[in-house]
Amino acid sequence: MRIMSTIIISIFVIALVLALIIVIAGKVKNAKDGADEEKRKDVSALMREASKRLAQNPQDVTGLTMMGEVAFQQQNWEKAYSYYASLMDKMATLPLAEQFVIMLRCGITGVKTSRNVEARKALMRAYAIDPQNPDVNYYLGLVYYLDKEYEKASSYFRKTLATRAGNYLALKYLGQSFQKMHKYSEAIPNLKKAMDVKPDDKEVMFAMGECFYETGAAEKCLKILDRLRADPAFGAQSSLYTGMIRAKAGQYKEAKEDFTIGLKHMSVPLDVANDLRYRLSQTCIKLGEINQALTVLRELQQVSPGYKDVAMLMNLYQEMNKNKNLQTYLMAGQSEFVGLCRRLVGRFYGNTGKVKILDIMVLTDYSDIIVEVNTPKFSDTVVFRFFRSQGSIGELILREFHAKIRDTKAGRGICMTPGTFTDDAVRYSEGRPIELYDKPKLSAMLNKIQ
Repeated sequence: MRIMSTIIISIFVIALVLALIIVIAGKVKNAKDGADEEKRKDVSALMREASKRLAQNPQDVTGLTMMGEVAFQQQNWEKAYSYYASLMDKMATLPLAEQFVIMLRCGITGVKTSRNVEARKALMRAYAIDPQNPDVNYYLGLVYYLDKEYEKASSYFRKTLATRAGNYLALKYLGQSFQKMHKYSEAIPNLKKAMDVKPDDKEVMFAMGECFYETGAAEKCLKILDRLRADPAFGAQSSLYTGMIRAKAGQYKEAKEDFTIGLKHMSVPLDVANDLRYRLSQTCIKLGEINQALTVLRELQQVSPGYKDVAMLMNLYQEMNKNKNLQTYLMAGQSEFVGLCRRLVGRFYGNTGKVKILDIMVLTDYSDIIVEVNTPKFSDTVVFRFFRSQGSIGELILREFHAKIRDTKAGRGICMTPGTFTDDAVRYSEGRPIELYDKPKLSAMLNKIQ
């Protein structure tokens, strides 16, 4: 019985609370509805009065001001601009404070309607009256930002923040102004403050990610831009940055995924799409996927003929498909590469002599193998230098190689590259104990190795 009474009392209390909530909610709604209705009445009354004045005199300043105010509050920027632009030539008799409002409003609506020249003129007149006003400074900064005058923009955004320290938009555009000027270290703290206010603003996120990329903060960049790879607006560029970071770290599978995601986006800017395809082809090569690399390069060549060294790379990769030893030379790990070089040295003299390896030196740009050669016709010390770069070998490099030949008291030097030699390098080798093997001659040598 006692339990039943407790239950009944509890139900009664709950019902009473719910009833009170409903009553209060109803009152709040009615109050809001009443306020909205009152506001509508005020706007209607203002428009009636303004229309009456303008019917009597189309140039009536008070009537134009009223209509401008209504349009501004309704965010009808085009109409508001027309009223305030008209008032700019008619406001001389108004108090300075009212003139200031008209100038500011004309500037704001000018920005909103992409009339940057007119907006700047109006805002500069307002600035002359009150140079500390945060709204004037913000919109002047925005005009200059939109016109890509980032240095001037940044000065006005800083003035805005001097009187309105936490202004989100000023922080955002100040950070992005520094970003556009490549002042990444100055951009980061402002963008961070903006992100603290609105952590999901994708424009700010991307700007922050780019700044981290440019300052070498790879992990911070990945943390931000990985979240944007699927975004329609920033996904392609974000995927390019994350892919480059991962490729540099040797994470080729992950980099390939990034570049592929980037290319799946619609309306990718041509320069970004080209870079994505080019880097995807290089990543495929690192993974030993030559056919896929060729497919990507063909697509790139079709869209942008003459892009970078695509034609040369396609020839090279097609040749690599036919010559597995050339694949190894260009793509194998260091130990496998050195092993292939040893075989090249052995094959160089065929069966006519004995070759004894004296020293092997493996460096970042090349590998040197010093050998003692004994044949029926001669005995000599020879320095072999193997480059893996597909670029051009110049005279300065050959001068250094010649010095190495002299230092080791060798009689000859053999320089091999999958790239080319410059004309100056070729001329330098003439008359000196240096033999040059460019890509065609190197490929022919590699074809002889079983």
